[in-house]
Amino acid sequence: MPSPALSTRAETTSRRRLPQWATSFGPQIVTGLVVGVVLGLVARAMPVAADGNENWLVGTVHTIGSSYVKLLTVAVIPLVFTAIVSSIANLREVANAARLAVQTLLWFAITAFIAVVIGIVIGLVTQPGSHTTVTGAGKEPATTGSWWAFVTGLVPSNFLGLNAKTTLTEGAASTSLSFNVLQLLVVAAAIGIAALKVGAKAEPFLQFNASLLAIVQKVLWWIIRLAPIGTAALIANAVATYGWDAIGSLGWFTAAVYIGLAVVFLVVYPVLIRAHGLSVRAFYSGVWPATQLGFVSRSSIGTLPLTERVTERNLGVPREYASFAVPLGSTTKMDGCAAIYPAIAAIFVAEFYGVPLSFTDYLLIIVVSVIGSAATAGTTGATVMLTLTLSTLGLPLAGVGLLLAVEPIVDMGRTAVNVTGQALVPTIVAKREGILDESRYNAERTGDPFEDDDAVAAK
Repeated sequence: MPSPALSTRAETTSRRRLPQWATSFGPQIVTGLVVGVVLGLVARAMPVAADGNENWLVGTVHTIGSSYVKLLTVAVIPLVFTAIVSSIANLREVANAARLAVQTLLWFAITAFIAVVIGIVIGLVTQPGSHTTVTGAGKEPATTGSWWAFVTGLVPSNFLGLNAKTTLTEGAASTSLSFNVLQLLVVAAAIGIAALKVGAKAEPFLQFNASLLAIVQKVLWWIIRLAPIGTAALIANAVATYGWDAIGSLGWFTAAVYIGLAVVFLVVYPVLIRAHGLSVRAFYSGVWPATQLGFVSRSSIGTLPLTERVTERNLGVPREYASFAVPLGSTTKMDGCAAIYPAIAAIFVAEFYGVPLSFTDYLLIIVVSVIGSAATAGTTGATVMLTLTLSTLGLPLAGVGLLLAVEPIVDMGRTAVNVTGQALVPTIVAKREGILDESRYNAERTGDPFEDDDAVAAK
């Protein structure tokens, strides 16, 4: 039987083989990014297949990347439903719940207002529509937005907001299902509020909902743990498919969007954090795992479990409040998709088609971005929000098609900013209301975001 000293030495040697940084989520994501860029460059340099189609490496990384995104979004329906119901139910345990809800919505609007103003200023300074080599008109998007459609879209067509679409291809019929996140949000909110009104009789349902939420989140943890592989595939596919060719004609526009995102991410958010007496370094080190996953997955909803986890564990926001604010933010709080991007894109489209914008038009852009950000709904990206903005301004919807070439490229940065903002607002509100755990906020980031709650509580 080996001595305790030998066993301890063996365990120490094993740990040395895999240092902590190598097993941490952040470094693994960065490694995936680097590997993805290398694979993408290799795939781009390889010749096409003999039949003229893409080479095997491009096809492989595309399949792996798209499959990973599908895995992330497959649990969106049960996740959104159970998270919203649970978050509303948890407000019973929070003092001044109504005040917290109002403060959350108010800061959603304040940060959106700041972001859209920055987007307008950068759009006016850079004039992206005057520095493009794109020629011809783009196609109108298949999905558009309007104020009337936004309002009527809130009315659920069925319990889960599901839509079925059947298409005929070469005599064969195929049916695909999609869902409306806004309708699902309305249904979940109504059920959550009703459960609160019912009282004790609703406890079995709320307990079942909490159990289902825990199960769904556990499955999503397994999927999110595969993010380094998904990151490598998604980045490789983006580099191999788009490269610099797609950016070339829209380079000025792409740069303008990323400048706007950088200003919000590196200037506005830090200023708000410092204005509330909090450490900027502590905030970004705490939220970074969610920011990274948002960047590569391009899905605020898919990143929701990780965003909520780091908001609670790293940033010190009480669980009862975070479980309400973060799910709400993942469907309605989009500083990247609903504020910066549509402002710059609207200016681009107006300049491209030679349509002058008045001061009133810029005010309309601000109003649309602040009020209509819920139209992005977490999984639809910024297309619906942009068409809502263009239709409000009377600009050609075909302008959306001009920007589709760089959509995946700018969407990565947009989602990273979205996710960061979704963690920022609960942190600010919790600090203002005196419920932020600042010892946890300022603690060293040594924990694993995937560690079970029981294991964390036992420490």
